[in-house]
Amino acid sequence: MARASDTRQRIQAVARDLFRRHGVQKTSLQAIAAELGITKPALYYHFASREELVRSIVLPLIEDGEAFLLRQEKLAEVDQRALLEGYFDFHFEHRDLIVLVLTELTTLSELGLIEIVLNWRQRLAELLFPPTPTLAQSARAVVALGGLQDCTIQFPHVPREELREVAVDAAYAALTQ
Repeated sequence: MARASDTRQRIQAVARDLFRRHGVQKTSLQAIAAELGITKPALYYHFASREELVRSIVLPLIEDGEAFLLRQEKLAEVDQRALLEGYFDFHFEHRDLIVLVLTELTTLSELGLIEIVLNWRQRLAELLFPPTPTLAQSARAVVALGGLQDCTIQFPHVPREELREVAVDAAYAALTQ
């Protein structure tokens, strides 16, 4: 018999796939249970609601993003290029989940993710341009960070290292113009 954590992971994997194909709002817990070949009550044993299931899927993105920021904030001095490289790596690693997040902004807004991302962007701008960025610096940070994120999604068939070099160079140029 499968362990509870294995079943939770299977549920999350199937839900991610169905959410990606049909959207969060159009994917019922019944559809997820049917795809897995389990009953809806069995699914409820692991996740009390669709919101809880979505939150569990998005949680690694939130935790990894926060961990990245905390590591940067602990540095005595931030190297802009190194920060951009790490930010690219974070987004590249999570790009499938980020696509889901971007296609389900209403649902994810209800989970508070938009506020989290805006808070991250502000903290990153303050790291890139301490102590308090001007409007021009903040705008350059938004362009650089948003552009890096977009590159990981826009060019899915470009090898990671090639894309990383080009995207980080462009983001760094946006910061230092």
